[in-house]
Amino acid sequence: MATVQQTDVRDWDFPRGVASAALMVGYAGEHGVTSARMLRGTGLSDRALSDPNAQIDARTELAVIRNLVRALGSDLPDLGVAVGRRYRITTFGIFGFACVSSPTLGEAITFALRYLELSFTFCIPVTRWEGGEYVAYVQDERVPADVRRFLVERDVLAMHQVMTDLLGHPPVLLRAEFDYAEPEYAELMTGILGVRPRFGRSRNLLVMDPATLEQPLPQANEHTWAMCLSQCRELVHRRRARTGIAAEVRGRLVPRGGADGIATPPGIDSVAKDLNMSTRTLRRRLVDAGTSYRALLDEVRHALAEEMLSATPLSVSDIAIRLGYAEASTFIYAFRRWTGTTPSAYRRDRVTVAGL
Repeated sequence: MATVQQTDVRDWDFPRGVASAALMVGYAGEHGVTSARMLRGTGLSDRALSDPNAQIDARTELAVIRNLVRALGSDLPDLGVAVGRRYRITTFGIFGFACVSSPTLGEAITFALRYLELSFTFCIPVTRWEGGEYVAYVQDERVPADVRRFLVERDVLAMHQVMTDLLGHPPVLLRAEFDYAEPEYAELMTGILGVRPRFGRSRNLLVMDPATLEQPLPQANEHTWAMCLSQCRELVHRRRARTGIAAEVRGRLVPRGGADGIATPPGIDSVAKDLNMSTRTLRRRLVDAGTSYRALLDEVRHALAEEMLSATPLSVSDIAIRLGYAEASTFIYAFRRWTGTTPSAYRRDRVTVAGL
């Protein structure tokens, strides 16, 4: 039976930093394309691109991508490959440092999947252990068709470059497959990936020997890793601060009295009625905002769970009740899905850090 690793995000439409947009603007500049042309229609300025704390929505980066493809795509057919190789581990900020300091490549990949919304990807990866192989599917179904090939190649080559940075050498691939016809630069991709890709397949994927995942990373550091994990968690919380209809729904899911409140969260029908709209309309508006009732409920429960585990003596069972779970086991399963650890282990780690 295959074991699957999925991300918390199911689509590319999540907020992100400006480093990726800045990288593409810089690449275009090397080929004679002005930043004004690259930023046309985005509302971004050169100054914004130099702000490490600036945050943009994915559609703004998508506009930069479209400007790049329009400007250079016809002259540089391997544009996605060339741009993808520019993404280094340092491009990703604290997210990248967390990967570098992970104990093994496998743990770095697990972390990256858990915090994928701190990356710049548009193609969503899903990994599986199948028949003694580790398969990373690179899903492009929701990527806009006009830039799909560029983004598949950019994201795959960026993943490959990041793994190269982590290991200190290129990862050994068993296979690489792509869902489009063989391009004229197939030999270039073969030289980079170390294996000749198969084209015209049903999926985009990379395949590695699972033993590769056990390789220790040369810059692994337990203390740095723990610090980076904490900072990434806080960054995700800040980025998930929402506006508009999502913020209105989220506010109605927080128990009155905050973490001390004890109440079953209202269902979507109740929330819709409170907002004077039909359930169908609410669902549609949340989809338009890139989220859902379930995702928002998870966010609220996740934030409150960490608050109660860190700041109260409540037992795990009591916290489960306050979050509206019928059983502690269901809460424990959800918490592990959110954080990769159990509530008890999370509390122990917080106590240990506080006592240092």
